[in-house]
Amino acid sequence: MKNRLIGNKNIINYFKAQRIASFGHVHRMPENSTAKKVYEWSPALTRSLGRPKNRWEDDVKSDITNMKITNWRDSIRNRPKWKEFVEKAKTSLKL
Repeated sequence: MKNRLIGNKNIINYFKAQRIASFGHVHRMPENSTAKKVYEWSPALTRSLGRPKNRWEDDVKSDITNMKITNWRDSIRNRPKWKEFVEKAKTSLKL
């Protein structure tokens, strides 16, 4: 009963893979799209002192590094290749 909804999939890896897929999607968007503008926006203010908060982009880049993918910047425009990375992420990410 407990695996009825997700089967035998590792749910954490699944969500990390979805995050990687979204990262690729945002990078492939046209420069004038609203979502891309919001993603690339940087505030004029500085952060307060203390430990920096993790950003979504930092977490995704960390996941990509954990998968030992070095050419992701070149592969991000190639949708089939990026999909291979996403499928690999569903099985290979460490917790």
